[in-house]
Amino acid sequence: MKMCIACGMPMTAIGDYPLHDISKNYCKHCAHKDGTMKTFEEKWQELTLHYVNHHNIDYAIAKETACTILKKLPAWKRKW
Repeated sequence: MKMCIACGMPMTAIGDYPLHDISKNYCKHCAHKDGTMKTFEEKWQELTLHYVNHHNIDYAIAKETACTILKKLPAWKRKW
């Protein structure tokens, strides 16, 4: 089973891939509508807002938490 390099999501079905392209190593949630991968900053903002909106976490703490999680993933390791 493939895991998304940008968010860690398991990709178990063709619908999990951007544009149903199983050659991609990132998931549909980490892709733009044209199938290209989102940037670190885009994913960081999305994950931060997810924590704020769905887990009732303060924005500053959510931003720090999101960064901690993302920087451990293969797509972003070279950024650090």
